[in-house]
Amino acid sequence: MAELKGACIFGQSGGPTSVINASAAGVIQEALKQDCITHVYGAAHGIRGILEENFYDMSKEDPYELDLLKTTPSSALGSVRYKLKNADEDETDYKRLLEVFKKYNIRYFFYNGGNDSMDTCNKVSKYMQKVGYECRVMGVPKTIDNDLWGTDHCPGYGSAAKYVATSTMEVYHDARVYDKGMIIVLEIMGRNAGWLTAASAIAAYKGAGPDLIYLPEVPFDMDKFIEDASALYKKNGNVIVAVSEGIKDKNGKYISEYGSDLAKTKDAFGHAQLGGLASTLANILKEKTGAKVRAIEFSLLQRCAAHLGSLTDVNEAYLAGQMAVRYAVEGKTDYMVAFERAEGPEYKCNIKLVNLTDVANTEKKVPLEWIKKDGTGLTEDFIKYALPLIQGESRPPMEDGVPRFAKLKKVLATK
Repeated sequence: MAELKGACIFGQSGGPTSVINASAAGVIQEALKQDCITHVYGAAHGIRGILEENFYDMSKEDPYELDLLKTTPSSALGSVRYKLKNADEDETDYKRLLEVFKKYNIRYFFYNGGNDSMDTCNKVSKYMQKVGYECRVMGVPKTIDNDLWGTDHCPGYGSAAKYVATSTMEVYHDARVYDKGMIIVLEIMGRNAGWLTAASAIAAYKGAGPDLIYLPEVPFDMDKFIEDASALYKKNGNVIVAVSEGIKDKNGKYISEYGSDLAKTKDAFGHAQLGGLASTLANILKEKTGAKVRAIEFSLLQRCAAHLGSLTDVNEAYLAGQMAVRYAVEGKTDYMVAFERAEGPEYKCNIKLVNLTDVANTEKKVPLEWIKKDGTGLTEDFIKYALPLIQGESRPPMEDGVPRFAKLKKVLATK
């Protein structure tokens, strides 16, 4: 395929992770090496930054700061939750994107995010093809939820899983210091897929984890939950429960709705705002058992804990960004970079490409055969799957006893 000469733009979208900036580093550093890429831009707050013509000239950044992105959490360029309408319904945003792309001769578009972000990527790609503007579009996967279809796992998941497993083990030990037991309910992120909550099973595998684990893949039975937790408390004196924020009853109602109106609030993509589940369940258990009960919501900590990052995760996140650029320069477009686990006893993942049309808005859930038949834990198959993803230590360099994160100058691009 003929060489395509022009600028590239990179954007981040959706919830941050502790390694999303490693993918940014992969895209930016690789793009700066390519002769056919004339300028490297970073969009402020994802697709909104392009629409508002608000993006940065990444060539103006100090190379050392770009390198520090590998161990800097959150979205360094700023993220967004902005849903593009279908082009056949409203072309306004697409016409504006095309206008900006033409003005800056943007011929490469890299978008880093999860399900909704891949949908955005797919829509932009299809529109540019429709109007005949040559622009190579590549999706770079990211999500701690690990629910993107077509890839063995997602960058961001390994580090978040490592945090969940480690923090659960620490809570386990802390909960056993007194002569009187307690019940602890851990609330872990996961709307429709329970991959992150499942990571608490790694702590149980190491002998310091939850007694009960509930994922959204299986309908939640409140009566059975109370019965199981009460029996364990009576028997052992201490109980730890791990729950996905998105667990629902057999009628599809979020359990968090039992004690909160939060779930009635929707975001830009129509998703219910979840939260307060641990407190709801803790209050119910306190009333039913009379035990001391503590609710713990890991909240944002599980997605920004770069100090406990998985080196495997960081390296793969960087590789995903790097390979997106290389494939685009080679002529590939309308794909997401994905991972395919190789056969054999040693962990190894190969890079593959997945069509954006196939991956957009399709969720990958925890296989039901990996969930125990009674719905309260995970099998050995999940442990074998997850353990390789949390291997290796990745920590930011330290200054005065605290992490030194990247400090970008964010020089605005001009034309």
